[in-house]
Amino acid sequence: MSALFSRYGLNTVSVAKEEPIPGSFWGDSEAGLIANELYIRDDTPIHSAFHEACHYICMDQKRRTGLHTNAGGDVHEENAVCYLQILLANQLDGYSSDCMMQDMDNWGYSFRLGSAAAWFEKDAEDAREWLLHAQLITQDNQTTWKLRT
Repeated sequence: MSALFSRYGLNTVSVAKEEPIPGSFWGDSEAGLIANELYIRDDTPIHSAFHEACHYICMDQKRRTGLHTNAGGDVHEENAVCYLQILLANQLDGYSSDCMMQDMDNWGYSFRLGSAAAWFEKDAEDAREWLLHAQLITQDNQTTWKLRT
């Protein structure tokens, strides 16, 4: 995970199990963000680490500089973050977009079509457009989207 996120200038910092996670918006085992550091523990859910990392990836440098706990952003960015975390999941050995979407559903992410998978396949055009405009993804063909490298 560290190598994946470091490509975007984000450092992953491990927190001892008994310690609170700095910069965690949700508390408990959920990942935290402060500036360019993503804080996680061994019990931090993968979807949480990816979600916070994708917030960082999607924000501009000015917001990154002042980042502490609350990533902010509007609903369009939030959708883009969710879409990006699903795409990035395939980059983690032993994990996948399908695993990510199931984890998102289990945690309680809410989508109009009832599941992360249905949203990703049928209702995420605005998220794709946001990511295209931000130059974080490219379109391979009519139906295939990939991370910009």
